[in-house]
Amino acid sequence: MITRLKYQRLTILWALFILIICAVNLGHIGRSSIFFTGFDKVTHCGLFFVLVVFCCNGIIRQQKVKFLSYNTAILVILLATAYGGIIEILQLTIFTWRSGEWGDFFSDGIGACMAAFSILIIERAFGHEKH
Repeated sequence: MITRLKYQRLTILWALFILIICAVNLGHIGRSSIFFTGFDKVTHCGLFFVLVVFCCNGIIRQQKVKFLSYNTAILVILLATAYGGIIEILQLTIFTWRSGEWGDFFSDGIGACMAAFSILIIERAFGHEKH
């Protein structure tokens, strides 16, 4: 178990960072004019994009495979999206100074899908590269 987690250190640290950033009370900063409409959704998308990239990188390094399987990519997407859903539920029930939103949950899923899709495309492009 510890050996498996060795390859997921960045994933775990990033997941903790996401939890902390989604639990922090931003107060008036969150309503500042420097943030454009939809900034929160783009942030959620980016956070979960990076989470899936770290997770897939750990899986590839651990299993020493050239390509990430489609099944593994789907599993990572589902797990990341479920994590996003748990955070939104926590925002509704425990971190009540934050608001759990369907839009944030959707953005989490979009970021996860974008990352997995990008990884699958890039891996296969490098696999077919002519030397």
